Amino acid sequence: MSSSEDLSNEITLSKHTKTRHQGKFTASIFFVPHYCNCHRETSFQGGGMNGTAIENFVCVIFNVSFMNCTWHVGRTASRDTQYFLYWKTSVNEDFTGCQNYITDNYGRNIGCSFQNVTIKDKIADFLVNGSRSGQNILSYKKKIFLYRIEKLTPPLNVTVNCTEASHGCEIRWQPPRTSHTKRHACFKYEIVIENKARNITGNSYIFGTFSTEKRYSVKIRATDNGCLVSSSWGEWSTPVEFGEELTSTSYMLFLIPVLAASLILSLCAVRIYLKKTSPTIPQPKYPFPELSPEDFQREYKNQYIKHETGEIITIIEEMK
Repeated sequence: MSSSEDLSNEITLSKHTKTRHQGKFTASIFFVPHYCNCHRETSFQGGGMNGTAIENFVCVIFNVSFMNCTWHVGRTASRDTQYFLYWKTSVNEDFTGCQNYITDNYGRNIGCSFQNVTIKDKIADFLVNGSRSGQNILSYKKKIFLYRIEKLTPPLNVTVNCTEASHGCEIRWQPPRTSHTKRHACFKYEIVIENKARNITGNSYIFGTFSTEKRYSVKIRATDNGCLVSSSWGEWSTPVEFGEELTSTSYMLFLIPVLAASLILSLCAVRIYLKKTSPTIPQPKYPFPELSPEDFQREYKNQYIKHETGEIITIIEEMK
């Protein structure tokens, strides 16, 4: 399409916003082509010293409905400069001021946090102006398609089902949560297994090089597939592990016999060592014979007879 055709196909919407600021105003003109969702923006700013307006204005939507906007203070702004953020998502609405500012070490507002943000097909207008005693601060205005600044959440419910017969695993998941689209076809995915990335569409993938003796890990993230979805890659899902490895129970069953065998071998080694290093105890030349109960009775009778005979001999000698 030629440049003349481009201009002929454009609808020019001119919106002048007059803001009283010591007799000056800021005007913005937006050119919106009717054949696409893009836009070109031209802003005119006045009523302040150069270098006092904010720089590097960035907004990010995360966790479906939270939004953070941040900026850098102007190059020539002093420490007592203060900035204020306002925004709206409809031409019929009034600007709403930030309720939760982020500040720097000097107490200057350098960002804002929002909650309960809905995207749908909304275009948001952002306005940041400032104040300082005795000095005019340049204002800053920007129009943003909200779906473009969303950081997609991780894909949901990632599961892995492996079968040994086919030596393959089926990996399934659900699309990330968003506030403006539920169509599965609006997303494409990057799936990483063993540090190897694959870009696919759909909500399942067959991993065909599965080995029952290995342990694997898979993670997935999403991006746009031709809908009103952010073209930036979203958050990674929590890694899911699959495959075979020793569980704690089987590991203990394997460990106990090994420890028992090691203990027995250690005891045997200690016994052999003690035998080699301990002094030899001499044995008696004529070992005492073991006596049976009959031997004890016989020995007792002999001792008794000797005792009685001794007493008789003693009496006879005394009588003499």
